Amino acid sequence: MTKTLLTFGDSNTHGTPPIVTPGLYGRYGPADRWPTIAAAALGPDWSLVEEGLPGRTTGLEDPIMGAHMNGQSGLRIALESHGPVDVLTIMLGTNDLKTRFAPSVSRITGGAAGLLDIALSEPMQTRHGGFKVLLICPPPVVETGPIRDQFWGAEAVGPHLADSYRALAAARGVGFFDAGSVIEVSPQDGIHYQPETHRVLGAALAEVIETL
Repeated sequence: MTKTLLTFGDSNTHGTPPIVTPGLYGRYGPADRWPTIAAAALGPDWSLVEEGLPGRTTGLEDPIMGAHMNGQSGLRIALESHGPVDVLTIMLGTNDLKTRFAPSVSRITGGAAGLLDIALSEPMQTRHGGFKVLLICPPPVVETGPIRDQFWGAEAVGPHLADSYRALAAARGVGFFDAGSVIEVSPQDGIHYQPETHRVLGAALAEVIETL
């Protein structure tokens, strides 16, 4: 029986290449995006729903990019748009590191907790007949490249997220994976991933998903 994987995240789930020219839209093809790579590794018994929105936060309305960047609103929509879901991956937190959000480990972890509250809620679990959740901590941001001014101060916060996310996942009884344990951001913009990075992440996550 086919299982469904829903990958919920931001530009790095969407497949945005490292930024060279700000404002210019780009997206890797399916062969170079980690969700499709992971789904292929899981095999033909899995179907994939990609829900990556560039700019999405764990739960903040972006005054520049729009209120729809609030991941908690987006997760409700995604879970009510698709189904039944067997595994949900959540990889958010990178955009919360933007300077305009006054980022802190506790604030970003709180946003992730809100996402888990939605995913684990009785209405959502009942709707899908129960599903597993994998919380993924994105790799730390590096302050470099053409939009580094938006992430001023991110290097002081980002490296500490993994331990906090891990503790949150343990407290809520969901899976956890530290993406920073296997990949790094591109030196081009300090935020996004190179194609080979997507391949490494996709393969690693397929292994984790199989153990949930």
